[in-house]
Amino acid sequence: MLSVVMMAALAAGAQGDVWRDEIAWRGLEAHMSVAKDGRFTLTGPFGRRDIGAQRMHAETASPMFDGLFALAQDELTQDSVTAIRDGAFDNGQPIPCTCFETGAEWPYVWTRDLSYSIDLGLWKFDPQRSRNGLSFKLSDVRDPAQPQGRYVMQDTGSGGSWPISTDRVVWFLGAQHLLDDKAFAADVYKALNDTLAQDRQYAFDPGLGLYRGETSFLDWREQTYPAWTASNVVFIAQSFALSTNVLHYQALQLAVRLAKEHQDAAKAKHYEEQAAALKSAINARFWRADRGMYMSYIGGDGTPYDTYDLLGTALVITSGIAEGESARIALANYPTWQAGSPVIWPERSDQPIYHNRAIWPFVSAYALRAARAVNDPARIAHELRSIMRGVAMSGSNMENYELVTQATHVDDGKLSGPVVDSPRQLWSVAAYLDLVSEGVFGLAADGRIEPKLPTSLVPTLFGDRDSISLHGPERTITLRLPHKLRGNLLIADTIKQRGSETVVTLKAIDQPSLPLRTGAPLYAPISPDAPAIDKDNKGWRVEEDGKVVLYADGQRVGSIDGGTYIAQGAKPPCVSVTRVDEHGLESLHSPTVCGGEPVAIDDSWPRTWVAPATGRYRVWLRYENNHGPVNTGVTAAVKMLVMHCGNEAPQRVPIVMPHSVGEQSSSYGVVAAKAGATCRFELEQGFNMSDLSHFAHYTGGKGGSEGPLNDARVGDLIITPATGTP
Repeated sequence: MLSVVMMAALAAGAQGDVWRDEIAWRGLEAHMSVAKDGRFTLTGPFGRRDIGAQRMHAETASPMFDGLFALAQDELTQDSVTAIRDGAFDNGQPIPCTCFETGAEWPYVWTRDLSYSIDLGLWKFDPQRSRNGLSFKLSDVRDPAQPQGRYVMQDTGSGGSWPISTDRVVWFLGAQHLLDDKAFAADVYKALNDTLAQDRQYAFDPGLGLYRGETSFLDWREQTYPAWTASNVVFIAQSFALSTNVLHYQALQLAVRLAKEHQDAAKAKHYEEQAAALKSAINARFWRADRGMYMSYIGGDGTPYDTYDLLGTALVITSGIAEGESARIALANYPTWQAGSPVIWPERSDQPIYHNRAIWPFVSAYALRAARAVNDPARIAHELRSIMRGVAMSGSNMENYELVTQATHVDDGKLSGPVVDSPRQLWSVAAYLDLVSEGVFGLAADGRIEPKLPTSLVPTLFGDRDSISLHGPERTITLRLPHKLRGNLLIADTIKQRGSETVVTLKAIDQPSLPLRTGAPLYAPISPDAPAIDKDNKGWRVEEDGKVVLYADGQRVGSIDGGTYIAQGAKPPCVSVTRVDEHGLESLHSPTVCGGEPVAIDDSWPRTWVAPATGRYRVWLRYENNHGPVNTGVTAAVKMLVMHCGNEAPQRVPIVMPHSVGEQSSSYGVVAAKAGATCRFELEQGFNMSDLSHFAHYTGGKGGSEGPLNDARVGDLIITPATGTP
């Protein structure tokens, strides 16, 4: 039987290099040997790594697979600490915390790193340390004048942190696995209600039905956003990211579940309606039919961007937002290279290697989960091999690798990189642990065992064996091969419990699978400069140097060469342009420019304005916020602009003023007014991360140990007719 199994597996697409005790890659080799006492030795381009026996062990035909599992546990032990530190907190002094540090080069705890790591399975290895780390990222409010609550922290970041970056809700992705502790569960429910309410108030756009903010984890602006955001992140604050919206959807789903457990039917219904509406908006706004993919982000007016990221794609599938054929196609259309899948696509030819031109193992682990969700054996095998190869060739669970070589450094002049990297990076460690427990042995978060193993991996994992096992302190999972191996995917046939051992007999099925997308172009074109726009007796004329694609008010107008007129009636349009290459790929957009002369009101508050016509108006402020650099801090100025028009109900729009380089325009909101109405504007204090008690320990900039700071120098109030439809 075994020879037949081997022949069938090889015929199903197994590689000649079966990766049992060695992996060869680009002229280099890594070798794994195992001793009788369970110790492993890994040798490769990095040198030698001795790995002790661990409390959990995999028993397969591949010492490489088993040894790398031991290595991940060893590195998790190294990441398990009793104190953390960061130069921006408590002046770099140790902070007691029995928790996980982020990596060899990052001895601190960050919200997104920890939360993704826990969701990838660290909650199973050390639940108390996981809870401690998550609790460290919760905070109450230190300013008694502010509304009190329990909030998840957004770490220091773009333009002064939240609400430019809004992916702090990823915290709940990790916390959902640890609710068996009653005190922690009570904290989770309180923080969930308060954080969701605050994000709804300051980051939610009711017109598009989406949450504003930066892409999750892709927080080096120039790497993924237009180059001009390097010195002005207001566009990011105004835009909508796929990954961040999916995380809000998942937080809302958890809120539904917990509200029901608290027997609060009204609140559960409230969250259920919000989640359903958000799911619909994500599918309507981010799906790009001409690409068969979900866009990474869109502009504040809904302008589509021809850019994609693997984490957002994976999350939209694993969350259940993408369903059926759209989920299968979205993953199949996301490009791959031999070494793995890039975290963004297309790449930027003018940026160094980091998020750009890179593989990140934790993202590959989520792509592996997405591949399992859509039963794609080729993609499962591809992501699994990519994660294994990276660890084997580098000797550690590195944070990231260059895309083509999977090296930890490529010399490419000013584009060399990865610019930043770290051994035993926590979410990379978690990625390998998840690859073993769920990716191969099918152990789901709820305890179910649902293996989905490509037959192409049978020679690697089974060799001439008929079973493989995962041994834990309290449970063993054994997978047994079927007598016949005809098909491309192994799934559970029968599951039997024998004491502490769960024995799963597999069966092979032939799963329709789209081929991996290889040979995609690597780079997008460079963005063009902003167009010029003027009005003459023919209408609004847009001019650009050369051939570009024109967008107006969130909609694609089409290709132009030099210039064209836009028929927009009396309302001045807002336009941007892109370039298209020979492959049909579009660049990121130029800066947006708007026609017309907006009304500028500059006097003391409250400020008064008479509406010239009935309609919708865009409102924003000119401002300067010099309280920190564009790339970090916690002092984004956040206000609430309130408009009173006669007896009409007040209209409230959040205004975000990130750290700036000189004077610039804030984020905008949209209000409605009737012709001739006298409207009064007031500017109320909002909320930012410096208001949280936790940031009293922040010594790396303003708004920290010296007290909260939520302020900017405010200039003109700008009002212009709003164009397009929400």
